[in-house]
Amino acid sequence: MKLTQQLLALLSLLAFLALWQGSALYINNHTLPTPAAVALVFWQACVSGQLPFHLGATLLRLLVSFSIAMLLGSAIGIVLGRHKKLDAFFDNWLVIFLNVPALVTIILCYVWFGLIESAAILAVVINKLPSVIVTIREGARSLDQDLLDMARCFGFSRRKSLIHVIWPQLHPFVMAATRSGLALIWKIILVVELLGRSNGMGYQLHLFFQMFDVASILAYTIAFVGVIQFIELIILKPLDRKALRWRR
Repeated sequence: MKLTQQLLALLSLLAFLALWQGSALYINNHTLPTPAAVALVFWQACVSGQLPFHLGATLLRLLVSFSIAMLLGSAIGIVLGRHKKLDAFFDNWLVIFLNVPALVTIILCYVWFGLIESAAILAVVINKLPSVIVTIREGARSLDQDLLDMARCFGFSRRKSLIHVIWPQLHPFVMAATRSGLALIWKIILVVELLGRSNGMGYQLHLFFQMFDVASILAYTIAFVGVIQFIELIILKPLDRKALRWRR
């Protein structure tokens, strides 16, 4: 079964490349370069050190802002999910922040705090935080009270209750917030870099747009998507398997 899934994944990738190649040959225009042309640009950017440098800058911003948003959002989400009065008081706040466009938040942070790194990180955190809170809040609301009471009756410590009772129930919600967070947060970071930073993937993509360099745009995009896929395969999926081993 696993071999069949891997084969299907490989065939899907080959079909995508074939479609890309066919479309590029049919259009025959610099606006859609062939996979080989993009691969060449990708290799040259890696050898020159430009791509690793800007990719590293973006990933550092992603790591810092994502960690802050997840830790703070998880803590607030659990508190709101377990305290109905606090949840009722702050619910409108969440709705407001969920509907404020990311571009508005980014511009305001730059206007209020200047074109500095901390303002860029703050803008990303503010944009991601409400969605994390909402997701984790739903998980905290759905905690099985009977299991919590059982843990209390058996004298579980807070640490033991968190590891063996609370975390297994919250895990699907945390992973949902993590996956959606990675998909959303790097898009926000690109806009942050485009508007106010002098390095990073967003800054480079803005330069390539000005030069109509589609091959470089695609090469840098593929590099970042590849890194996110690597994180999914090496970190998130193993964590999933480990956390859900109790279901077997």
